[in-house]
Amino acid sequence: MSITRREFLAGATALAPMALAANPVRALAAESEFHFKYANNLPVTHPMNVRAREMAEAIHKETQGRVTLQIFPNNQLGSDTSMLSQLRAGGIDFFTLSGLILSTLVPAASITGIGFAFPDYAAVWKALDGDLGAYVRGQIEKADLVVMDKIWDNGFREITSSTKPIRTASDLKGFKIRVPVSPLWTSMFQAFGASPTSINFDEVYSALQTHLVDGEENPLAIISTAKLYEVQKYCSLTNHMWDGFWFLGNPQSWKRLPPDLQAIVARNINSAGMKERSDVAALNASLQSQLSSKGMVFNTTSPDSFRAQLRKAGFYAQWKAKYGEQAWGILERSTGKLA
Repeated sequence: MSITRREFLAGATALAPMALAANPVRALAAESEFHFKYANNLPVTHPMNVRAREMAEAIHKETQGRVTLQIFPNNQLGSDTSMLSQLRAGGIDFFTLSGLILSTLVPAASITGIGFAFPDYAAVWKALDGDLGAYVRGQIEKADLVVMDKIWDNGFREITSSTKPIRTASDLKGFKIRVPVSPLWTSMFQAFGASPTSINFDEVYSALQTHLVDGEENPLAIISTAKLYEVQKYCSLTNHMWDGFWFLGNPQSWKRLPPDLQAIVARNINSAGMKERSDVAALNASLQSQLSSKGMVFNTTSPDSFRAQLRKAGFYAQWKAKYGEQAWGILERSTGKLA
């Protein structure tokens, strides 16, 4: 269910200029029995939005025009925190959000992003498609949100900088870095002795451009599609945390759908999420050379000094206490001993 890089870029190029106005299902919205708004924070060329567009078309076709999903990418309906509020109030029907940012509402959702927990994608999908994912989804549902079964991939996160490469944990001491609005991110970089600043994604480029912060951290696919290479010189391959997007729904909107239409919508959303995972993996495999050609300087790192500093600072022990023995035990069944 993967696409080649050429096919992906062709699809993304076709999608970019159309943005919202040319969304093929939007023109049919007035004729649909159920018209839903789906918002996300990623550029229109990111695999999430390429697959979301296909998903919306498939849902419209399979429901014989009864369900229309209108896509609002790239923070067009507001910041992450604003869109989460809109989702809960019913102004937005569906929203994809990182579990680490969702943790402001559902504290357990950030457990999937514990620093240096997952060594590779095999460990990630075993956990998120297994017991850990089921546990987090249960916590999300308790917060009165609908959540789909399959989490979408954002990727392993890397640190970029305009001033210096990051090779060991000591290089982060005093480093001014943008982090998303999430206590876990702030806590982790404070444990490294950095100076983290919480900034919503729609303001990241300008914060880097004006040197409000010297660096940020994101997966390569976002560094590329958001053109952060224009304002960052160094990219350190830290793989310091894995991040993914839960596909969330407003419960009142969801209940409006008859069970047969719920099944069609959920199946297509989960299928699109699986395809997006493959797309991100394929894209990341080739992005380092592409970003290098645009002037970014890459360096590899070892996780040893970073993990040692997190243990020394009490980061793992602190978050084990926050999540509780049950949740931490489920995490360590997938990752091995952390605290």
